[in-house]
Amino acid sequence: MKTNQQTINQGNHKINWFQQFLMVCSGGNIHILRKTPSEWNKFSGIGGIVLFTAVFATLSAGYAMYTVFDNIWASVGFGILWGLMIFNLDRYIVSSIKKTGTWWNQILMSIPRLILATFLGIIISKPLELKIFEKEVNKQLNTIIQRNKKQLQGEMSGRILQQSGPFETEKQQISEKIAQYQKSYDSASVELEKEILGKQSGLTSGKEGFGPNAKRKQQLKEQRRLDLENFQKQSAPRLEYLDKEISKVYTNLETERKSSETFEDKFNGFAAKLQALDELGKNSAIIGLAATFIMGLFICLEISPVLVKLISHVGPYDYLLEKTENDFRLYSKEKIEKGNALTDFRIDDFKDNLKK
Repeated sequence: MKTNQQTINQGNHKINWFQQFLMVCSGGNIHILRKTPSEWNKFSGIGGIVLFTAVFATLSAGYAMYTVFDNIWASVGFGILWGLMIFNLDRYIVSSIKKTGTWWNQILMSIPRLILATFLGIIISKPLELKIFEKEVNKQLNTIIQRNKKQLQGEMSGRILQQSGPFETEKQQISEKIAQYQKSYDSASVELEKEILGKQSGLTSGKEGFGPNAKRKQQLKEQRRLDLENFQKQSAPRLEYLDKEISKVYTNLETERKSSETFEDKFNGFAAKLQALDELGKNSAIIGLAATFIMGLFICLEISPVLVKLISHVGPYDYLLEKTENDFRLYSKEKIEKGNALTDFRIDDFKDNLKK
């Protein structure tokens, strides 16, 4: 009689389709489990943990890939692929633990599996932590971007001083020399004025009017004016060149700064968000504690199937599994021995025929 629910009959016990699916997820041998009804709940529970771990891994990887590619279909595809890989890996980790050995052997067998499960738990938890603290992470990410821009501005200022320094120095030297010529001219003008007005000083005669001394001072003033104008005329092209070079340095670095700031504005990838989450944990004890608990939750979820297998008592399934594997070992050994014996017999028979 057919029903909507698939069943597998074993005496008076039945495995429904969902229970059978969870047992398959646990990595158990379904043919042996049919013969051990007392183990069904344990393996269904283990399978449920493996299944939900794979679901969380799918969501985690999908979100992580969405932050990288910003494409929903690529994210979904990679998330499903990653979830299936984690699902298969967890099934192998759980199914590879044998309960029929000594307790010490079971511990040694479980240690590398626990370490692997712990790493998987950390990997799965991080993208989900980013999603849970998304608003805080985005705020911290903006802080990091502004900090990087400020640092970039400081670096640019240093480079401006370094590249324009020689031009500024030469320009300053020319300006100082022009100032010296101007000072000499001004000094000559003052002395001429004093001479004409008859003001007594160490450099004037003290006689009012435009006399011989005034004429000499007039010639000195004119000479210094010509020196000033000649030097200004000679240095004008060089000053223009220096100004252009300094302007070029500022223009090039400003273009580079804008390009770098545009790049900084796009600093919102997966690694950047991990950095923001790490800084949030260091700056805020509450967020750091919450993130640690979330990561611990996924680690516990990931290692729980291994721990369940480790702390559970040896059951009928384990004995039947050992018997099945041992039967195969004995069968294989028997076939090898028979094959060797048959080969030896044929060789001996062949040698006897040669002697005849």
